[in-house]
Amino acid sequence: MGCAHGKCCSRDSSTSDEDSGHHQRGIRPYKNKDGLTQRSLELVHVPSHNFTLQYSSLTQNGYYPDTTDRENQDSFCIKTQIQGNPNVHFFGVFDGHGQYGAQCSNFVKDKLVEILSSDPTLLDDPLKAFSSAFLATNSELRDSEIDDALSGTTAITVLVVGDTLYVANVGDSRAVIAVKDGDRILAEDLSVDQTPFRKDEYDRVKLFGARVLSVDQVEGLKDPDIQHWGDEESHGGDPPRLWVPNGMYPGTAFTRSVGDSTAEKIGVIAVPEISIVRFTPSHLFFVVASDGVFEFLSSQTVVNMAAAYKDPSDACAAIAGDSYKRWLELENRTDDITIIIVQIKGLSNSGVGTTDSEVHSRPCQIGGSMNQSTAIVPLLMHQRPLESDMG
Repeated sequence: MGCAHGKCCSRDSSTSDEDSGHHQRGIRPYKNKDGLTQRSLELVHVPSHNFTLQYSSLTQNGYYPDTTDRENQDSFCIKTQIQGNPNVHFFGVFDGHGQYGAQCSNFVKDKLVEILSSDPTLLDDPLKAFSSAFLATNSELRDSEIDDALSGTTAITVLVVGDTLYVANVGDSRAVIAVKDGDRILAEDLSVDQTPFRKDEYDRVKLFGARVLSVDQVEGLKDPDIQHWGDEESHGGDPPRLWVPNGMYPGTAFTRSVGDSTAEKIGVIAVPEISIVRFTPSHLFFVVASDGVFEFLSSQTVVNMAAAYKDPSDACAAIAGDSYKRWLELENRTDDITIIIVQIKGLSNSGVGTTDSEVHSRPCQIGGSMNQSTAIVPLLMHQRPLESDMG
């Protein structure tokens, strides 16, 4: 979900920041008449723990009947061997919105990884480096020639450092990891969507003066005093959005993003929520995707579909195709759809400190002070199904 006038999500990533010298097969993007761009299967080895990441990605233009030539506003970035280190790899999906959403998402996908790559403290303190990179990227976008007053991008990013995964998120795209549990494969969310459905985020933006109303409420079709919208999965197509006190803008359905300088005045911030997971042999793969995927597919459904394919390229195509189909069944349009699937191959107990999945969180600094009630990613428990009560 994005601004009230539609979410612009994705740009073709054929020129994405991809390290191309360290894979068994090169990048062979293709495009069909429906605006789909997919990369071939890629492999990168993580020598510190002797396992391999096998991955693929796909981005699909949204369909908007009134603007059939509309640009894909999603972008993605896959950058291997950050700082020349064979154990450090980056995966990110950026979902642009607003008139200049494509420019914003492409600027951010390049700038964020550039700042991370040039940070000498990255390996000493990945959490601090990740947070700093988001804020620095937001400042760089603000100082660029791109008008981010009513445009910006969400960002879901994953940094692999040896056997540890750092997930930094602003917005409502999502990262999910698949966990083998006996005969079952469970989905565990690595991020929590930042929207007004979350009480902590709702309370935070209200303190900044935001009006939180659905489109029907702001247009007077429903009672604006009813500040209860249920949960995100069951609410449908009219979610609560953020509005300035005396205007019909910006109408964002998320509470964090990069850019959106107007929305920043009512509490939309670029401070990421960061979670950490230590890989174990029970981890099979992780998925990083825009909300074009997760709008009508649960995290568990996405993991189930991805687990049905040996090749992540085929899994990406199947999930994108099903997402696209469900959009057209339930709406008169589709969002842009972008997905990266990364399989974890050959990981054993050797060098791994635990056999249990561990997902931790880092408190985020807001305005120089710690806000425990609004800025901490909830602890995600081991083997917790993703259709639980998070978000």
